[in-house]
Amino acid sequence: MDPHGRTEQGRLTLVVGCFVTAACALLVTVGADSEWLAALGSRIAHSWSIPDGVPFAAVASDGWHNVPVLGELVFHWLQAGLGTRGLLGAQVVAVAVCLLIVSIDMRRAGAADAPSALVLILTAFAAAPAFLVVRSQLFSLVLFPLLVLLLRAEARTPSRRIWLLVPLVALWSNLHGGVLLGVAVAAAYLLFARVRREPLIAGGVLVGMFAALFATPALLQTADYYSGVIGSVAATSGEGMWRPLSLGAPFDVVFLLVAVPLLLLALRSRPALWEVVALAGLTMTAVRASRNEVWLALFLAVPAAKALAGTRTWRAAVPQAAGTVGVVALVLLAVVGLSRTPEPSGAPGKVMAAAAEAAGGTPILADGINAEQLALAGHRILIGNPLDAFPKAEQRLYLDWLAGRPQGDLEADRATTIVVTAGSPADRRLAGRKGFTELRRSKQAVVYVRQLCVESTARLSYCVPLTSAGR
Repeated sequence: MDPHGRTEQGRLTLVVGCFVTAACALLVTVGADSEWLAALGSRIAHSWSIPDGVPFAAVASDGWHNVPVLGELVFHWLQAGLGTRGLLGAQVVAVAVCLLIVSIDMRRAGAADAPSALVLILTAFAAAPAFLVVRSQLFSLVLFPLLVLLLRAEARTPSRRIWLLVPLVALWSNLHGGVLLGVAVAAAYLLFARVRREPLIAGGVLVGMFAALFATPALLQTADYYSGVIGSVAATSGEGMWRPLSLGAPFDVVFLLVAVPLLLLALRSRPALWEVVALAGLTMTAVRASRNEVWLALFLAVPAAKALAGTRTWRAAVPQAAGTVGVVALVLLAVVGLSRTPEPSGAPGKVMAAAAEAAGGTPILADGINAEQLALAGHRILIGNPLDAFPKAEQRLYLDWLAGRPQGDLEADRATTIVVTAGSPADRRLAGRKGFTELRRSKQAVVYVRQLCVESTARLSYCVPLTSAGR
């Protein structure tokens, strides 16, 4: 065994990776910003064309440029073939591959097995929301660490492999908007490291990457799509998944408790200038939007493991037999986790059916995952994800309704049937409003219908749900 314990001691990192993967298999759930991909993918697959706007929403979205078409088709194939289990399985595979790539990056950087295993499990805690909830960023969980692995390999030994960045960006741009962060990190390497030695290659790859961003069905209008995402009301006002880092959010607190020590360790490892620039940018994006915390955590893992390995001689080891048994047990645990009957993330089927019947074909107003599941089932919603597809005034109104603000009452007044998450701000707001009555409730969701109020001759008024008034 060498001084860093690398020759035969990759077992501890392997066991930790299997443990994290098994935990994800047991706990993973489908979140908002995921099933709208499958809903759009279904429309594209059956019509063999890309619709103009969001076809399952009543609010006008004409002119929206659909870029992640490949991601939508993949989600549709997963959902159509295996249902919710398909999405859960894809998430677990993405997490496993992500951890594998980070582990490979650690070994190539010279980090010992024990500190690598420790940093890997800390990274999993920091990235828990991204690991445990299926969202559209599933693809980036694999492609981001893959890009970083390539960049660090090129920083050690420059070669023509750097041109692989171009097809990687082209593929990524068709799957998820996280490609923009990937391009930014790659640009940091090209501008602050490679350009000094090979300016023509650095410039050529940089131009190639930016061109690859437009290798989507929207072509040059891809820029409008990314501009719409970055300039959306949720992004500019810090709402929903764009909310900034907060000490009031438990996952953000866990992230800070892990990320700050990892950042200090990473800086102690004396990273190259391009890595410092990338770290600064990723730190800013994580502070501005908690959805970006995962990318900072993944980027920190390798330099933190290197620094930790240099503080002492690490001799922690897992016997070969014990390691094998542990890995097999954790793999079986992951299989058990994926074979379980998934708990519904949104409203159960009976609640959705009641809402659809009450709506009678009119658009249903619903929040988050409920809206996406209604769209996936073929029902028409008023508005929902992808929210940036709609005019900013409509985005603002919907976000106000989600947050239970009085300004959002105008949104509720546009629908006769509403589905909300039980206990959410929108639920509490509707429960206290006149003109709406509860039709059905489950542990996960509540269906409200608008009432028709009639004034009698005795100047007494009464209200009945529109569904029983013959709409």
